[in-house]
Amino acid sequence: MTDTSAPTNLPTPVQIEAIPLDPQVDSDAPANWVRWAVLILSVATAGSAWMAWSSQKKVQSLEQELVRRQQDSQGQATEARVLARQAQEASREATARTTLLETRIAEVALQRSQVEDLIKTLSLSRDENLVADIEAGLRVASQQATLTGSAEPLITAMQSADDRLTRARQPRLDNIRRALAKDLDRVRATRVADTASLTIRLDEAARLVDEVPLLNQPEVVMAPVPKADAAPKANVNTKPAGKNKALPNQAAASDAAATDSPTWGSHMLDWTKGAAQTFWNETRGLIRLTRISRPEGMLISPDQGFFLRENIKLRLLNARLALLSRQNAVALADLQNIQATVPRYFDLQSRKTQLLQSMLTDVAAQSQQTTVPRPDDTLAALSAVSGGR
Repeated sequence: MTDTSAPTNLPTPVQIEAIPLDPQVDSDAPANWVRWAVLILSVATAGSAWMAWSSQKKVQSLEQELVRRQQDSQGQATEARVLARQAQEASREATARTTLLETRIAEVALQRSQVEDLIKTLSLSRDENLVADIEAGLRVASQQATLTGSAEPLITAMQSADDRLTRARQPRLDNIRRALAKDLDRVRATRVADTASLTIRLDEAARLVDEVPLLNQPEVVMAPVPKADAAPKANVNTKPAGKNKALPNQAAASDAAATDSPTWGSHMLDWTKGAAQTFWNETRGLIRLTRISRPEGMLISPDQGFFLRENIKLRLLNARLALLSRQNAVALADLQNIQATVPRYFDLQSRKTQLLQSMLTDVAAQSQQTTVPRPDDTLAALSAVSGGR
């Protein structure tokens, strides 16, 4: 280290007193010149000494500043080395973390791709299961509609399928929804025969066959009541009660006259009239004149009539079974045969015969209605989606 104390070996300034020039001593000019030279030299020496001292001070201050700065730079260099070492360690840690993060990112990307593939597979499998369930439900509903003859099972299954497709919200299933809506409108617009009501009407017709009168069946004619018996009742019923109470003597007199008035001749006359009326009614029951267009209906015997009714019942039962088995042509043929048989052997003037004919006509007309259509468009769209996957 350089000593910073003030130097002690510097020359001290010399005090030079001014010597007044004697104007009278002009001859001593060289001596004055020397004095001036010495004075100037002394001043110059003093100035150079001062300047040297000042320079020394500045040099010392500069040396101190350099030393201080050197010390600061050494401390900063030490700190820089420490920070550099820390930075290297941090960079190593960052590199290790970056490598670990890259590895984890690669693993996450791989797991994400696997999850996406799994979700896609699950979505496809869910759609496939949905398509398979809808197809199976529609086929079962179509079979039920065919067996029952009602479009309600098929309509219900198609509405349920539409709701499930709406909740799924899959664009690849839009074609199925359009085909389903088209088939649903076609099924709703189709008129289907009500098999249950038709079978009930056929059962009523079979029950009514036993009550329909044949052409050769005699009519039951009720014998009229004799007038002689009715007259006294009318007279008794038409008597006012007030007159019986007001005139008891007159009522008793009239009763006595009434009991005494009938004679043996009047009784004989009344009995003759009753017998004649009974004979006439029995005669009318034995003889009957009827205009018929087909004589085979009058020639049928009672045993044949029994078997005729049983044959009609069997044909009605066959028509009922044909309707239940969806063989509308067979049922219609049986009904037409029965409609041709009824006017030939049964009395068309009877109300029960007319009721039977009207029931047969209604059943035949309703049995010709169209059967339930199959949802072919929807099944084709489901097959296309299942095949395309």
